[in-house]
Order: sequence, then structure tokens, then C-alpha cells
Amino acid sequence: MRASLKDNIIIINQEDLPQYKKGGSVVRNSYFWALKSIACYARKGCDWEFDQPVWTALSRMLLSFTESGYLGYSETILEFDPDIPIPEVLRSVSTWL
Repeated sequence: MRASLKDNIIIINQEDLPQYKKGGSVVRNSYFWALKSIACYARKGCDWEFDQPVWTALSRMLLSFTESGYLGYSETILEFDPDIPIPEVLRSVSTWL
């Protein structure tokens, strides 16, 4: 998931966010609701924002869904531009583009 960092807010590109689908995969829908529940801003059709107090929870959640094996790696890893420093707490679930 393409991500950026601005004013201590992690911003995940809306095009890379999980989609909720009625009658869809339970894992994907759970992933959608889990991410949405800790976001400080998560409107439909917009980028989602995660403030610094939830970064540990975000890291644990992404790691858990990655290790489950039900979702692809690209769906559960944060991808930053090379010029953006990755916060320490998110290094285990992040990479550079």
C-alpha cells in the first residue's frame, strides 16, 4: 500500500486500501474494518490517515494479517517513497518503493 508521511500522520493512498464487499471474503472485510477502526480519518473515496498514537496498533495489525497468509504481501505492507524516512515502529511492515 503506497503511503506517505506528513506532520506525523501516515497517509495511505485510497487506491491501495482494502475494499469492503458485501458477501465478500471475511478476511478482506475484517481487514477493511480493522484498518478503518484505528484511522483518524477514513472517508470513502479518500486517503486514510493514521496519527502517531495508533502506529503501534497499525504495525501489529499489518503484521498479523501478513502472517495469516490470506492476503497478499502488497496488500499488507506500507510502501514509502525513498526520500521519506520510515518511522521506527513501522519498519517491520514497511519498505521503500
